[in-house]
Amino acid sequence: MTNVRVGVMYDRDWAPEDLPGFARRAEALGVDDLWVVEDLGWNGGVSAAAVALGATERLRVGIGITPAPLRSPALLAMELATLARVFPGRLVAGIGHGVREWMESVGVAPRSPLALLEETITSVRALLRGERVELEGREVRLDGVKLVHPPVQVPPVVAGVVRARSLELSGRVADGTLIAEGHGPQDLENTRTLTAKGGAGPEHTLTVLSFACVGDDPSQVARILHPHTEGHGAWLGRPQEEVFTVSGTAAQAVGDIHALAAAGADTVVLRVVGPEPLRQLEAVLTAFRPSRADGLPSLNG
Repeated sequence: MTNVRVGVMYDRDWAPEDLPGFARRAEALGVDDLWVVEDLGWNGGVSAAAVALGATERLRVGIGITPAPLRSPALLAMELATLARVFPGRLVAGIGHGVREWMESVGVAPRSPLALLEETITSVRALLRGERVELEGREVRLDGVKLVHPPVQVPPVVAGVVRARSLELSGRVADGTLIAEGHGPQDLENTRTLTAKGGAGPEHTLTVLSFACVGDDPSQVARILHPHTEGHGAWLGRPQEEVFTVSGTAAQAVGDIHALAAAGADTVVLRVVGPEPLRQLEAVLTAFRPSRADGLPSLNG
């Protein structure tokens, strides 16, 4: 049995007031992670993470991702340190470039996205370690900034990136890499190669987001997935049929998770689409951990 972690995304389109209940029910089902989203105009990632952490007891919560152009590294480190002090060992901080058009729409698009991401991740990690940071970078300036309350247990900082140069950067400066929906096992092997080229060692983690739809009717599953894989395929620049998903029957979905794990994924985060996402999640977890199936609480309880 692989030791891959299985997580679930709280989709950006779901109402924030429903997050506490969703998080509690997902935790009761035995999921390892819950990941929240920070996309411009939707919800704040740090505040959503705080809500999910406060509503649960053991669940690890990931932020996927805070766009570096929107965040002062000093303020972001302060926010993350607060969460990590209150909820030690339960936070993963994702940082990425952000969608270029969105960053332009609020006047924060950097001259060098690569430099900004590297300087942000490097300085945030140093601040979280309790260091005094002096940085006169291309995009970031910090003049002797130091946290008064750095976390006792430093949370991992992962880079949410897609392109080759950014993946190399992630291997060089981040604790791990967060991969967007649609990437399959072959993509992960390439990702591992690129992050290793940047300097990543075996401790560098790989977290993979994946669209998920579970059901016994293949045509219905395909119909539900279609708008998501079509739009994401266009964003990734690949045919829709090449957009990887965790889908089909619960057993087939588990097979997809194992395939990602075999290709190097440490955590697979399901972005469940279609009706009753928690019911779909329960079906996957029951099939994934059959020895624990009888211990899973009912969603009706």
